[in-house]
Amino acid sequence: MGVMRSVQSGASRAVAVLIAGVSFLLGGLIQAPAQEQIYRSSEHDYAVEPVVTGLEHPWAVAFLPDGGLLITERPGRLLRIDATGARTAVAGLPEIAAAGQGGLLDVIVDPGFAANRLIFFSYVERADGGLRTAVARAELDRGRLLEVRRIFAMNRASRGGRHFGSRLAVLADGDLVIGLGERGQRQRAQDPADHAGSVLRIRTDGSPSPRTAALAIPGAAAEVFTWGHRNVQGLAIHPETGAVWVHEHGPRGGDEINILRGGANYGWPVVTFGREYSGPRIGIGTEAPGMQSPLLHWTPSIAPSGMAFYTGAEFPRWRGDLFAGALVGRHLRRVVLRGEEAVEQEVLLDRLAERVRDVRQGPDGALWVLTDESDGTLYRITNPDR
Repeated sequence: MGVMRSVQSGASRAVAVLIAGVSFLLGGLIQAPAQEQIYRSSEHDYAVEPVVTGLEHPWAVAFLPDGGLLITERPGRLLRIDATGARTAVAGLPEIAAAGQGGLLDVIVDPGFAANRLIFFSYVERADGGLRTAVARAELDRGRLLEVRRIFAMNRASRGGRHFGSRLAVLADGDLVIGLGERGQRQRAQDPADHAGSVLRIRTDGSPSPRTAALAIPGAAAEVFTWGHRNVQGLAIHPETGAVWVHEHGPRGGDEINILRGGANYGWPVVTFGREYSGPRIGIGTEAPGMQSPLLHWTPSIAPSGMAFYTGAEFPRWRGDLFAGALVGRHLRRVVLRGEEAVEQEVLLDRLAERVRDVRQGPDGALWVLTDESDGTLYRITNPDR
């Protein structure tokens, strides 16, 4: 396993631009004047256009049924970009603890948003003992949140500013999936009674999922679906199988993509392909009985963040591929799959030289990429040949 093949993308990054006059439509986006750059890949040429600039360490992007966008910024702002291109800071967020890697993190739109106006978001809050990751639900009413309710908080707060996770997804059965980090305290990932280093399943009202109760993991917290994770920052639902796929940061190498099996232990820090930052090995090796091996690992580390399966019509030869952002690697990674096997990889957007924090497929069939910089950008990737 590991990196198999990389094809470098071409063209240089355009100079920074201010974007004005952006309008969003359900079928796509119109921008004037165009600022796109054309790149080459092994399967498609692709155009990259900046859509929203001037973002402060953005973390996640989500699409609204009216064609607008939601963007989180880690310091604690939720932005709504409406159909005229106007940017509004959404009011009504709970108190956000922006510390280290923590702050306002993921945001997703409920599948029934058109009727219930619900969104879910993860964030870091202060509690007795330090900091912890929490998840809230709220109704989005134009530029404000109503009926804000915290539906989850880690069962143990701790000090330090590392490894909060956190990605979210709603499954077809209505469960909310939450990926968490082990807060830089690695042995916590091997305690299923501790939320740290776990992937959780809860109902969207905050109650534990009956799916986790059926797992009967000895001593586990009621919400725990899998454990043994280091720091989950990518989570996507396979469009055909419905399985939960995650990726997580390794230390010096050993970033992993895993397909989750309920009740399974994914090994950190007992088994890993990574090493200490100072060089020595971690744990007992790369595999052990009773612990799941990854679909693939990245060694050296690319620091993956954000993940999406591509199913759109914009890039026919990318359908079924998995896309992940890279923070340290400063690129977008395309992973070609054959079932549950990674058969090829390709590096895209490396000439941008920006930390890719999130990647999503939009309702227009384009790929949308968010870069985590003090002056971050939301980019839209389209096919210039269509």
